[in-house]
Amino acid sequence: MSALDGVTEAVADLSRPETWVLGVSAAFALFLLAALLTGALGPTYFLFLVGLAGMYALLSFGLNAQWGFTGLINFSVAAFFGVGAYGSALMTADSSPIAGGFNPLVGLVVALVVAFVLALLIGIPTLRLRADYLAIASLGLAEVVRLIVLNERWLTNGSAGLRGIPSFFQGWPVLSSFPEAMPGLRLVVIPGSPILLETAFWQSLLNVALVLAFAGGAFLVLRRAHRSPWGRVLRTIRSDEDLARALGKNTYSFKMQSFILGSLIMALAGVFYTHLNLYVGPGDLDPITTFYAWVAVILGGSGSNRGALFGGIVIVTIREGTRFLNDVALPIDPAPLRLLLIGVVIVAVMRYRPQGILPPQRELIWPSAVDGGGTPEPPDSGVREQKGSGGDE
Repeated sequence: MSALDGVTEAVADLSRPETWVLGVSAAFALFLLAALLTGALGPTYFLFLVGLAGMYALLSFGLNAQWGFTGLINFSVAAFFGVGAYGSALMTADSSPIAGGFNPLVGLVVALVVAFVLALLIGIPTLRLRADYLAIASLGLAEVVRLIVLNERWLTNGSAGLRGIPSFFQGWPVLSSFPEAMPGLRLVVIPGSPILLETAFWQSLLNVALVLAFAGGAFLVLRRAHRSPWGRVLRTIRSDEDLARALGKNTYSFKMQSFILGSLIMALAGVFYTHLNLYVGPGDLDPITTFYAWVAVILGGSGSNRGALFGGIVIVTIREGTRFLNDVALPIDPAPLRLLLIGVVIVAVMRYRPQGILPPQRELIWPSAVDGGGTPEPPDSGVREQKGSGGDE
């Protein structure tokens, strides 16, 4: 009963938006479970969608660390995503024109190092200026990176992209042979709708474990940072940079740290995508990726890590859910509906929840501060009385 009481108290303590998000998430989970059991949704494709949701959550986390925490306008999300994807692919792919064949861990390190250097190069001349200049520079950076990837065949293989990318766990003990070692299973829950768990399913399961590790680690780091004195300085910069500077803070240094942190998380999303899709090309650096990340952050609530996670899941739901409309007889082409639905979502959020569905206020409070033991006791006497008694002694 104690565990049940704890769950009941936790649910009762939720705010109204949190209760709504919990209810929608539970209903959506039941819908996916029904689709899996009836065979309408294959288990391997379901895990692929979970991987995509984790990837967009990482992109949202990265942008949230920049815009939500510090107020840095970054329109080059696709560029850092592409740097992560190509940095890992060029080190590991068989078709890489410069290297290839390295362990995926080497590709991960190279991708993060390149993203770090690129963030420094774009941040040094622009972060001393106001936000408008960073927005312009980042917009140009996204196009420059895309054109380099598209045209420099000696470096990136051009429009052909990179194939022959191994899974992330290739070369690892046990995990590299895990999908092949697992037996194929055929589960029948509903007669006539068997669920097949084969090699592709076990490989997708490893990918989900990988993205959960990446996203979980990023979430914990950002949550800790957001509540720390470092995070408080970032929020002050976002609200009033002149005030933070007047208080003696080196705002340029703090903005650079925030920009680099967000860029590394975006590159991490690119690394995961490379080993999820096993192919990367110039089309993956489409500016629509930046648009999706911004929508996810605005939808969830700027500065909210939970909101960024929720927004990333919503984006994947709309983007991939509209594909099933192709099976429905509609008088119009269903493909453009995804952008229409995203536009409707943005308008509705701006109209009814301008602060986002899950604003960050509750994330900024340590749990001990709201527990009974964390409530400070009122003093027995005022400050003046305490000073007077001290002087008498």
